[in-house]
Amino acid sequence: MIAYDELMVFERETQALAQISGRLGWDQETMMPRGATEQRSEEMAAISGVIHARRTDARVGDWLAVIDDSKLNGVGQANMRHIRRAYTRTLRIPAGLASEQAKLHSIAQGVWAEARGAEDFSAFSPTLMQVLDMKREEAAALADGGDLYDALLDDYEPGAKAADLEAMFNALRPRLVALRERVLGADKQPAALDHDFDEALQMKLTRKLAKTFGYDMAHGRVDKAVHPFSSGSGHDVRITTRTNAADPFNCFYSTIHEVGHGCYEQNIDDAYLLTPLGQGTSMGVHESQSRIYENQIGRGQAFTGWLFDEMKDAFGDFGMKDADAFYATVNRVNSGFIRTEADEIHYNLHVLLRFDLERMMIAGDLSVADLPDAWNERFEADFGVAVDKPSNGCLQDVHWSVGLFGYFPTYSLGNVYAGCLDKAMRDALPDLDTGLAAGDTTAATGWLRDNVQQYGGLYTPREVITQACGFEPSEAPLLEYLEAKFGAIYGV
Repeated sequence: MIAYDELMVFERETQALAQISGRLGWDQETMMPRGATEQRSEEMAAISGVIHARRTDARVGDWLAVIDDSKLNGVGQANMRHIRRAYTRTLRIPAGLASEQAKLHSIAQGVWAEARGAEDFSAFSPTLMQVLDMKREEAAALADGGDLYDALLDDYEPGAKAADLEAMFNALRPRLVALRERVLGADKQPAALDHDFDEALQMKLTRKLAKTFGYDMAHGRVDKAVHPFSSGSGHDVRITTRTNAADPFNCFYSTIHEVGHGCYEQNIDDAYLLTPLGQGTSMGVHESQSRIYENQIGRGQAFTGWLFDEMKDAFGDFGMKDADAFYATVNRVNSGFIRTEADEIHYNLHVLLRFDLERMMIAGDLSVADLPDAWNERFEADFGVAVDKPSNGCLQDVHWSVGLFGYFPTYSLGNVYAGCLDKAMRDALPDLDTGLAAGDTTAATGWLRDNVQQYGGLYTPREVITQACGFEPSEAPLLEYLEAKFGAIYGV
């Protein structure tokens, strides 16, 4: 127990440094002066080097060698599972590579943003090649002869295998494409919004939405960023959103999505603060929270009835005749280019495209130079429209610029988990929609807090979902939900 206690003191300091690193990243996306990019890259590299050195410190190995996990309680054993895994993985990555990646990713993010603004993939291509080369080097070190992509995927969804996800996604894709074709071919098509929505009023209402979904503003804040994201854990959890005068849903549902992430972190048991258990157990489970907040709850007919009244109060008459028409417009299906703005049918098609392309890049089967053509060809096949410019194609996401290969599939896995959780939650709470229709989300968010969020990293991803649902996760509940919901809206 002495060794375990010493290890946990050391780990707490390492976790605190990781939070500081995350705060630097948050600042870079929200408030940092544009001219500070080069200096920030040095700062990020420095703190990354310090964290890597702590993760591979010989004392950690000594502590791990003498600790008998069987003598610990469940929390202790879970802590050890995370620490042993992190130590083994980090030890395989050369310290120089870790700091060079942190520096490159900070620079690459700026290069990507400039190239995206200029609609010039060739301006980003050389930097992306560097990022990809380093990720392959990292993957080779981690895989130890195994599959390179699985080694990267394990960072975000421990224990998941690309082959298993491929099978799940292959079951999703044809039914999603078929549903898309039925819906877009239907005679009944919801109207689009046609109104200007003051952006300051959007931000006022979006903060109310955050609080409505249980986000604790005393331990968080809402800011604007080009690409909405959440950051932090424990007592400092921050989210971002964005505004568009013609599309308030972009702001509102980005906020609800990020609040799902934020509430997961805020609702983890305080006893786990600054320990390996004090954050979400995986990105797939994290995404399940953001997607169920955004879609099954936030885009459901009960809650949109309340939101309709809130928007009338904020913006006056904005062209929607009633709550039913508003619900249909909120869930309007169209083959848009942007993943983060996609409806529920198209969203997973966006993710599956990225999953397949990045697997090919890591395997060496797709060059960076050929990425735009491969993207555009796949997009037209799945969405039925041609990509018109790079910012609507392979330059739209920040993920590859910052080395997040293996991250994209967790978005669709999160949707699958959310489908399972929604089914279980509605079985447990048959009167759920009564509260949602009044803008009261506490029954839904409370159920998710009690069954998923409070546990943080205590359980493995599949364990926490299976325990919450009472059945093993599969794509079936999500597909059934989508087909029923959009079949009813569109009469197909």
